[in-house]
Amino acid sequence: MYAIIETGGKQVKVEEGQSIFVEKLPAEAGEDVTFDKVMLVGGDETKVGAPYVEGAKVAGKVEKNGKGKKIIVYKFKRRKGYRRKQGHRQPYTKVTIDSIQA
Repeated sequence: MYAIIETGGKQVKVEEGQSIFVEKLPAEAGEDVTFDKVMLVGGDETKVGAPYVEGAKVAGKVEKNGKGKKIIVYKFKRRKGYRRKQGHRQPYTKVTIDSIQA
């Protein structure tokens, strides 16, 4: 059984036992999280929401919070002496999916 959930403005396909990286959630490591915005549940019979499936939930456990690899943002204008260098590390939450309820 699998599901497509919406979290952090993105859609993610999840299965039971899978670990996913999502935008940072307000939860500490070891806490349980529930995703209510389930757009599709697939398996023996497929349920498609409009936009969300009624009564469907995906439960998971937060493994850790962290930051991704550094991305360099470099701005440059030729012949003007303008250079700007900036780094960015996007925060994330690693979640392990425990169950899908449809």
